Amino acid sequence: MESLTNTTQDKKSLFQWIRKYNKQFIGIITTILALLFISPYIYIILTSIKPSSEAISNSPTFFPRELSIENYISMFNQMPILSYFFNSFITAFVSTVLSVFLGALAAYGLARFSSKLGNVFLLITLCIRMVPMISIAIPMYIIINSMGLIDTHAALIITYTSINVPFAIWLMMGFFNNIPKEFDEAARIDGCNIFTSFLKVILPVSLPGLATTSIFCFMLAWNDFLFALLLTSTNAKTATVGISEFLTAYNLDLGPMTAAAVSFSLPVMIFSILVQRYIVSGMTLGSVKG
Repeated sequence: MESLTNTTQDKKSLFQWIRKYNKQFIGIITTILALLFISPYIYIILTSIKPSSEAISNSPTFFPRELSIENYISMFNQMPILSYFFNSFITAFVSTVLSVFLGALAAYGLARFSSKLGNVFLLITLCIRMVPMISIAIPMYIIINSMGLIDTHAALIITYTSINVPFAIWLMMGFFNNIPKEFDEAARIDGCNIFTSFLKVILPVSLPGLATTSIFCFMLAWNDFLFALLLTSTNAKTATVGISEFLTAYNLDLGPMTAAAVSFSLPVMIFSILVQRYIVSGMTLGSVKG
């Protein structure tokens, strides 16, 4: 009986200790998990500032013995990386603008004027979004080739827009459903038509949703490798395809490759930091039914 009492007291003491240091414990666990997730990226950054001989050494080290920008210089000397970055940016930016605008228009119509046909269309867009990208790669190539757009920015813009629009529709639906219909009625009273009220009233109110949708659409287009490899060769080659060319059948130029990878990841990271507050508020708004 006495041992049972002691065990109960020990359990109570343990629970009290957990409650007392709950925040500190969660913070430690979160920090450890975050370090595990970002450690590969930290290693890439540190490798990019190592001398090339140290980057490909048979006994690699996590931290560089000496700092060097040799890999960044080699990156620019070996290939027109700035041209590849420009191609990635222009295709990702234009496709994101088109995807968000078209997706917002469709989502607004489905949210405000719902019908059985609209629900069927919404279900079809979900099914399209769930189709694996590899399964539509060859049909997309045939379509783009028949249009004579191979190795052009337009080929990638059309492809990324067609992929992102269904995703944008589903994401924006959650935001528009949480915007009261009184906003539309007030705009109508002031003399706005449907399209004008959408542009001047609804879109400004749904800015968090637009920011959230934009960052996801931009990241999908910016990080794409499959369609960029399939639909481009020289003129519209993107940075993802360019970075892969550091890896050949006979050699791995790890130093310049990591330098290009770090440079390639910076725009998305900076953009994410700038719109972080919109992303957080947007995801919260879209997940709660008002």
